[in-house]
Amino acid sequence: MARPKPATFDKQKVVAENRKARFNYHIEETFEAGIALQGTEVKALRAGEGSIAESYAEVRDGQVFLVNANIPEFSHGNRNNHEPKRPRKLLLHTREIDKLFGSVERKGMTLVPLSVYFNGRGRAKVELALAKGKQAHDKRQTMKDRDWKRDKARIMKENS
Repeated sequence: MARPKPATFDKQKVVAENRKARFNYHIEETFEAGIALQGTEVKALRAGEGSIAESYAEVRDGQVFLVNANIPEFSHGNRNNHEPKRPRKLLLHTREIDKLFGSVERKGMTLVPLSVYFNGRGRAKVELALAKGKQAHDKRQTMKDRDWKRDKARIMKENS
């Protein structure tokens, strides 16, 4: 019998975060995926280096790959150092891959990485979101809501 998944992901050390993703996309569902990394990539991530700002995930041949994620070369690596922007395989269950593939193909959704982190067991993980792109008027509404919340908090602080 399968072990139930926790409601939230166990993020011990967040290495990289895609902060614009929540502004540019409506997040429908999130998944936790492992990453197949080389040794020098793990060392570079543990040093806090890495960026997923302009990266995305795609399903190819029944596998999911993280494309355009930048993990810079490890400073003390030798000639076997890794390539910084190579596609990296994401480790997901077959049912999850099928679900992602169906949503991307039929509904026109996209796979966006939200963060890269190390969990409690020291494994590198990616928080992957199934998302739909926002249009300009949705983004303006998001900015209005954010400004109103900030103004409301300031007013409440002044009046209390």
